Amino acid sequence: MFEKQVYVERRLKLRKKIKSGLVLLLGNTESPMNYRSNTYRFRQDSNFLYFFGLDLPGLVGVIDIEGGKDYLYGNDFDIDDIIWMGPQPTLKELGEKVGVLSTHSLKELSGTLQRAIRQGQKIYILPPYRAENILLLEQLLGINTSMVKNYASVELIKAIVSLRSVKEEVEIAEIEKACAVGYQMQVTAMKMSKSGINEQAIAGAIEGVAISQGYMPSFPIILSQNGETLHNHDHSQVLTSGRMLLVDCGAEINSHYASDFTRTIPVDGKFSDRQKDIYNIVLAANNKAIEMAKPGIPYFDVHKAAAKVIAEGLINLGLIKGNSDEAVANGAHALFFPHGLGHMMGLDVHDMEDLGENYVGYDDEISRADQFGIAYLRLGRKLQRGFVLTVEPGIYFIPALIQKWKSEKINEAFINYAAVENYIGFGGIRIEDDILITDNGSKILGKRIPVTVAEIEEMMKR
Repeated sequence: MFEKQVYVERRLKLRKKIKSGLVLLLGNTESPMNYRSNTYRFRQDSNFLYFFGLDLPGLVGVIDIEGGKDYLYGNDFDIDDIIWMGPQPTLKELGEKVGVLSTHSLKELSGTLQRAIRQGQKIYILPPYRAENILLLEQLLGINTSMVKNYASVELIKAIVSLRSVKEEVEIAEIEKACAVGYQMQVTAMKMSKSGINEQAIAGAIEGVAISQGYMPSFPIILSQNGETLHNHDHSQVLTSGRMLLVDCGAEINSHYASDFTRTIPVDGKFSDRQKDIYNIVLAANNKAIEMAKPGIPYFDVHKAAAKVIAEGLINLGLIKGNSDEAVANGAHALFFPHGLGHMMGLDVHDMEDLGENYVGYDDEISRADQFGIAYLRLGRKLQRGFVLTVEPGIYFIPALIQKWKSEKINEAFINYAAVENYIGFGGIRIEDDILITDNGSKILGKRIPVTVAEIEEMMKR
């Protein structure tokens, strides 16, 4: 956690955006795997972490906007807990660490909220994603569980998004640490990727890179020879010479800041000419996007520019026909690039996605498109200094999608289906980096993972 003044100032900034009422921020509780005392690894709610910083279960924060006070609710540990867990800080001591002087037991929370309601104060809540917190909100506020999400405050969501989107220097330093671990994970995969090796062995090893340092993966590892399956969590194959391995992984460090990288590598360390052709198109799209990214540029436009690079490259290979601008305008590129260019990243690997993707990635000026492919773009709005985001173009040959489009004659004027069908079984290529938007451009976070054909082949020799 950071110095207490960081959390004090964050709560003060929120007060300037919310004019009255109480902001109720629920922390998370332990979640059992198969019985009560055998729990999953605890993960605190990111919004609670952002404003109250305490990475422990069973806590609730309240920000009284008009009263100018902050409250922390929880229960002190008793002797039975201490026998099993060792000495623990008191709730008062925890509050002092984050600049909260008013601490109370959880049983007092309901009374506080009910008094506020009787006095006509508004209670601001966020959309809950944990079942236990949905039930708790019903208990505290009398809202039926089926209706709880309807009471989430759009005003509070927008206020938090505006604060969390622009990363502080202390946050950027933490993300850099997560990127350093992500680098180690990717390089480990490169050195292990040889024919005859099980995918699971590599997935387990790179997860171990994070776990061995006390960290965790920032999301379930995507690692597969079948790179055309965008989120492939199946690791059951044995690596085969001549194929490529797509590795999409990142680390979440103890402060819970994340990294997220993808590299696509040849199984035995040498790209074929056909693989190089497709790989270099994706790399050109990645480079173009990073070059374009700067304050004031809509990421929507960056996505379209990357799509144009992909279309032009595929035109040169005879897979797309005609004019690249017209092909992109008609969505022909999305047969090969059917997802968005990237997303925000920070305390969550898909930062603030629990608050609603459209609130995070779009605004009143730029709204989500409905065209296949670009409709999946999570971030479209204008970039600002301090944004941290991913850049992850790709080219995939997805048999079911190719067959569907061909049978329905979708974009037949732009796609050479006879040539495309020769690539069925090729797999997919994605290249992903994490960038920080600076004063007049962008910066790749962490040490750049080998990314050119030559760099990857050299690393895989070692």
